[in-house]
Amino acid sequence: MISSVTAIGQNMICDDDLIIAQFLERDETAITNVECKYGKYCHAIAFPILYDEEDTKECLNDTWLKAWNSIPPTIPEILSAYLGKITRNLAINRYRQQNALKRTCDYLAEPLEELQECVSLSMNNVSEEMNKQELEEVINSYLDGISKQKRQMFVRRYFYFDDIEEIAKRFHMKESSVKVALHRMRKALKFELEKEGYEI
Repeated sequence: MISSVTAIGQNMICDDDLIIAQFLERDETAITNVECKYGKYCHAIAFPILYDEEDTKECLNDTWLKAWNSIPPTIPEILSAYLGKITRNLAINRYRQQNALKRTCDYLAEPLEELQECVSLSMNNVSEEMNKQELEEVINSYLDGISKQKRQMFVRRYFYFDDIEEIAKRFHMKESSVKVALHRMRKALKFELEKEGYEI
């Protein structure tokens, strides 16, 4: 059997197609390989949400388990995006559970509340949300139709949860301009979703 791992110096690089094949064959090596290849990437998604190393570690373990339980039947087109989405959703859910008894106005609650203007995007679940694929297609279509900078601003705010100040510095803009731009994007996205029949 040809090994799915290629050694380059001391670094081990594993091809995504072969990792997915390991999942499909129920080869537990897949979990080791995704952890090695995407551990830092998923950590970078979970930690800014949880701000706790132990919680982040548990979130990543849950990510690998959820991937194991969902592949198959799912066969991800882009493994990194699939794992990143699982990680983000699990981190948000963990954050919510830990903060269920207090109404917060912090860095995470604010962008999630902003998204409620459009649709409950923050509530999506990798395997359970109704019409998830269709919803994602509408959102992706909208993002594809706007400028690269606006798309990056949207992702920084609503995927990585950057605060307004960070986004303003990144794109050399005034904070007020960032707020206006994000508001217009949410309004435009809401229009596109309503046009496709989603109840807002």
